[in-house]
Amino acid sequence: MAILLQNEEFDADSIQEKVIGIAADMVMHDSGFHFHTSKAQLLYAPSGCMTVTTSDKQFVLPPFRMLWIPAHEVHRVNFRNIVAYRSIYFDEEYAEKHINSSLKVLHVNPLLKEIIERICFWDWAALGNNQENILKVFWNEMDDAPEEKLELKMPQDRRFKNVTEEWTKRLSIPPMLKKLAEETGAVEKTITRIFKKETGLSYQEWRQQWRLQRSIELLVEGNSIGEVSHILDFSSDSAFIEFFKKHTGSTPLQYLMKNE
Repeated sequence: MAILLQNEEFDADSIQEKVIGIAADMVMHDSGFHFHTSKAQLLYAPSGCMTVTTSDKQFVLPPFRMLWIPAHEVHRVNFRNIVAYRSIYFDEEYAEKHINSSLKVLHVNPLLKEIIERICFWDWAALGNNQENILKVFWNEMDDAPEEKLELKMPQDRRFKNVTEEWTKRLSIPPMLKKLAEETGAVEKTITRIFKKETGLSYQEWRQQWRLQRSIELLVEGNSIGEVSHILDFSSDSAFIEFFKKHTGSTPLQYLMKNE
């Protein structure tokens, strides 16, 4: 077990145990881009919300989602508010025996939540029969956990890669297409073509998906519908609610309540 302090460094690759759990309460964290050479990682927060960026995707992780990160996957973890950070590292060979090694977001049910908490707070060196039995249940639940598809593919074109990373880092709302064209010197048709090719979405669709991810993060952090609507520049609260329902099938409050 490791309970980390805010700025304490931790190197999972330097530890030999096959299962390593850590826990921390942190705020305003930016891990920077990094990867683990010998460990797969499960990333989860029972309270608060994290944003994870890989080489080509961005994920938002509220308390009902977790991210499976295979070894060697470059990623960056950001959060602005207080987050109950939980991370479990698995020896790469051990992990590959139990789960497909692809990067994916999974839904966290109440049983998985409790198991993750247990693993993050037990002694690494004491994997007796009880711990092994818990791990068996853990892998069974992982196999059954529904995959969540709310992700945002990031453009790789050099003209837009850096600015999109800055929007995430600084929480700047992506500008409208015309404004982006002015800022980058690229014509609107070129921007639309590149985003469609590299993300599968037009720039305006991509921008809306960014706003959706950010709205989930803001709601989980405790902001009201009015506050989220204002921060994300919607014309009214009702416009934001309509937007959110269109993309998730639920109003913001329904979405949070059904995932508690």
